[in-house]
Amino acid sequence: MRNAFSHRLRPSDVARVASVGLRNRRMRAALSALGISIGVAAMVAVLGLSASSQAGLLAEIDRLGTNLLTVSKGTTVTGETAELPKQAPGMISRIDAVTAVESTGATGAKVYRNPFIPAVNSNGLTVKATSLNLPASVSTSLERGQFLNKATESRPVAVLGATAARRLGIDRIFTGQRILVSGQWFYVVGILKPAALAPEVDDSVLIGYPAAEKYLRYNGNPSTIYVRSDTEKVNDVHAMLAATANPEGPSQVTVSRPSAALVARAAAKSALNGLFLGLGAVALLVGGIGVANTMVISVLERRSEIGLRRALGATKQHVRTQFLAEAVLLSSLGGVVGVLLGALATAIYATVKDWEIVVPTLAWAGGLGAAIAIGAVAGLLPAIRAARMAPTEALRTV
Repeated sequence: MRNAFSHRLRPSDVARVASVGLRNRRMRAALSALGISIGVAAMVAVLGLSASSQAGLLAEIDRLGTNLLTVSKGTTVTGETAELPKQAPGMISRIDAVTAVESTGATGAKVYRNPFIPAVNSNGLTVKATSLNLPASVSTSLERGQFLNKATESRPVAVLGATAARRLGIDRIFTGQRILVSGQWFYVVGILKPAALAPEVDDSVLIGYPAAEKYLRYNGNPSTIYVRSDTEKVNDVHAMLAATANPEGPSQVTVSRPSAALVARAAAKSALNGLFLGLGAVALLVGGIGVANTMVISVLERRSEIGLRRALGATKQHVRTQFLAEAVLLSSLGGVVGVLLGALATAIYATVKDWEIVVPTLAWAGGLGAAIAIGAVAGLLPAIRAARMAPTEALRTV
């Protein structure tokens, strides 16, 4: 007479038998799978949000332009801050591949909303002289009002950066609105939008060079020069800027590329993902312990079933495969749910932030693979324990 169990279980038989074990203990299985789901969801969401944020930042950099270079003051051999020549912007503009040159100069003046504010409460804002086409060069525009022009650059008129306006408590423009700059009243005529490629502009109160020289006794030397060039020749222009800006002391000039700095900042930010991935791994481990606990209890509760199967001809391999398959199936279900939850969280947050939705293959495949691996490890010991039960010993508990 042929045994009720064939020598080798087919994959479909293994899946059917494993699912029966989980369906009979739905609440316990659901709670165990929940732990796996939370861990996988955390890992997928962390990697997905990181990839989406970087994609969004790179898209913004491409939109703002990667051909912006900045020239700023360096240091002398004695460690003192060097000065850029007043003629530096004009000399740089004569480079063939340069398409635009604008500059700002730090005046050292302090700004306050009114004369009753203590001198120490300057809000960390700087007052800078500026050329007239600065917004276009740093890829920003006006949020309110207007920018400086030929008629206002020599008058006590100011434009606020986005952060400066917020710290001064100014969110709209009206006739007669004033701020106090080193004891001199300046009329506010505009507020800029945030400048992603030049965040130092956000903290600034901008006035014209002639006004800075007239009212603040500024010497007229620029402190930062913003250079736009042909995109294909950015590297060539970058190599020429220091010597062009200050022929007598090129080593005293600092040249940078803001878009490269933003990319580096995004890479540094992604390094923090290790912390969140660690938390997700802990949650995944806790879920694996839950799976192991479920399978151990399942073995204890199903001694009679195990004895009956063995008496009907099931081999140790059959029993071991059955319980191991239950653990893998349980963790797989938790992994699938976790991947879906993590992807959903990534999609919602990326949509709110207007980022491209990116869920890396490493995120969902790695999360699902980790869940299955943990399930297999968690279920291995209970499966071996079930297979080692003697039929007579198991049937005595009936």
